[in-house]
Amino acid sequence: MPKMKSNRSAKKRFHLTANGKVRRNHAFVRHLLTHKTRERKRRLRHSTMVSSVDVKRIKRMLLA
Repeated sequence: MPKMKSNRSAKKRFHLTANGKVRRNHAFVRHLLTHKTRERKRRLRHSTMVSSVDVKRIKRMLLA
């Protein structure tokens, strides 16, 4: 039986940390930025951790 393929789109969007947590980037930073506040855009720049309810599903996509 052939090897399982990892989800390539998930590979580009999520990264595993050394402790096994899943890191992601914020949405809403690509366009239509003129009406968003400076503070909001600054917060969106930084990455964050994935919600705990989604971690299992995302890890399955990455490590398949």
